[in-house]
Amino acid sequence: MLTVIHITHEAVHKIGGIGSVLEGLITSKRYGAAVSRTLLVGPLFSTEGGIEARFGRDAEVYYSSLDGRFDHSAAVALRDVEHRHGVQLVYGRRPLKAADSSNQAAAEALLINVSHVDPGPLRLCKFRLFEAFGIRSDRYENIWEYEQYMRLALPALDALRALGAFETRGRTVVVAHEFMGVPTALAARAFPDYPSRTVFYAHEVAAVRKIVEEHPGGDAAFYNIMRRARRDGRYLEEIFGSQDGYFKHPLVKAARFCDNILAVGDDVVEEFRFLAPEFAQAPITLTYNGIPAHPSTSREEVESKRRLQQYAENLLGFKPDYVFTHVTRLVPSKGLWRDLDLLAHVEQAFRRDGRTAVLFVLSTEIGGPRRPADILRMEREWDWPVAHREGLPDLSNGEAAYYRHVQSFNARSRQCKVVFLNQFGFDRACCGQRMPEAMEFWDIRRGSDLEFGQSIYEPFGIAQIEAMAAGCVCVISSVCGCAGFVRRVTNERPEPNVLIADFTELPPGLLGGRESPPIDALRAMTAEQLRAVEAVVAQRVAERVLATLPKSEEEYATLLERGQSLATRMSWDVIAQDYFLPAIEAALSRPRG
Repeated sequence: MLTVIHITHEAVHKIGGIGSVLEGLITSKRYGAAVSRTLLVGPLFSTEGGIEARFGRDAEVYYSSLDGRFDHSAAVALRDVEHRHGVQLVYGRRPLKAADSSNQAAAEALLINVSHVDPGPLRLCKFRLFEAFGIRSDRYENIWEYEQYMRLALPALDALRALGAFETRGRTVVVAHEFMGVPTALAARAFPDYPSRTVFYAHEVAAVRKIVEEHPGGDAAFYNIMRRARRDGRYLEEIFGSQDGYFKHPLVKAARFCDNILAVGDDVVEEFRFLAPEFAQAPITLTYNGIPAHPSTSREEVESKRRLQQYAENLLGFKPDYVFTHVTRLVPSKGLWRDLDLLAHVEQAFRRDGRTAVLFVLSTEIGGPRRPADILRMEREWDWPVAHREGLPDLSNGEAAYYRHVQSFNARSRQCKVVFLNQFGFDRACCGQRMPEAMEFWDIRRGSDLEFGQSIYEPFGIAQIEAMAAGCVCVISSVCGCAGFVRRVTNERPEPNVLIADFTELPPGLLGGRESPPIDALRAMTAEQLRAVEAVVAQRVAERVLATLPKSEEEYATLLERGQSLATRMSWDVIAQDYFLPAIEAALSRPRG
């Protein structure tokens, strides 16, 4: 019997990367064969609406004090938890379906409304976490994103105990997904009532992301600093100063007290070792993410590309030879400007030989999809998504800043054009009447010739390479965790489906002519120097892109065959069997204490 409890803000609703990880992992056959019980636990973010709005479509709700459902066998015990902690519980079972196959699974889900918790048990929890692990919650109590996960810890553990989650003879594992799950995992260690082992699932290192995004030198500066500092025996806060002002940092530092840390990329392992001397002996296991390999045939790939070409023609008046894509969140770490740098070189080459391309950028800054009525109005009144206007329902501030780069590029280009779709979803209902009626989201994966993903910080990057199985050429940066996975499964051999852009390789003479610049020079790196690095890399990678883009049906077929083969070796079944489950067993084998 193995029970795995995932503490996450995406316990019910898939919001981003962690939701994709849970979906792929839990529905994998290897996970299902090894794990007898899975529970997903998180905060209840809103009490508005009905059960479906709160708990998800097609879910079964067994207990909900908000909705008067008390017919579960553990109802009396759950009601007692609510009274002792001042919370409201919703408990049931939700389905999960793999994005790339017919694999399905179901997991128990527990949501907790922590808006009005009893202060007594909460103070005890905070004191115990300070006493055992040095976490000073008094510094962050005014930050709700911190406070709500501290409030979640004891009610969650007591509710899980009421549901029998710890009755497994020591084979219960509490998995803390990112900083959000750390209070619950460490409370399970600090209090004797919840016999379990704890794992921190590190989808990033929060302080490192913040430093990379805010430093003018970005990834080029940080990763060179880290490598030099690791050789010299120096650590992050010695170089960049205390990070304790950032509320996520003390929780991530305290993750070293878990029975294992699962790091999703090679750089994440190094970032933890660099974080503080205490991590030198901390148990850290490299645990890559899997990638969905949507099953398709060459005929389906061709049909998807035709739909994308037709959409481009409906918008721009011409049918491009190639369709490029970038599906991502609109945040600084994604390095969206680097796409345009590379595309400028492709534009010059295409002017010489007459080829054309359209880049669809599917990215938005707002928290949910724009209403279909607003999309139709924008399409009718100002030619959305070819043209945009600042202000909602169209461009948010961050979207407007990116769109200015798009406008500048499109004004100068003839052969390559960029279409910015600031919307969730990719079908006619989401994107307007000019999109082909048969279009669906997976068409943007199956029909793409090239997917961009040149992030400045990317612990893994599932989205960057999930189009690979469809024969797409994926251009990623060397700091993407998926780059290490690709190198591992190909035994370091070059792979035409994945082109890796290394922005950490500094041109000679960039920082005073030194071959190995000292840390102080790297720390002083400017945005202009980063742009100089990016210019060199863009030209170099563009040459590889132009040499790799298929020019015949035979070349298309070769990329498709190689991409599917590579994706099979990077599937969630592989991850569950070779990485995740051994890491869980390693946590279970550690001495308690």
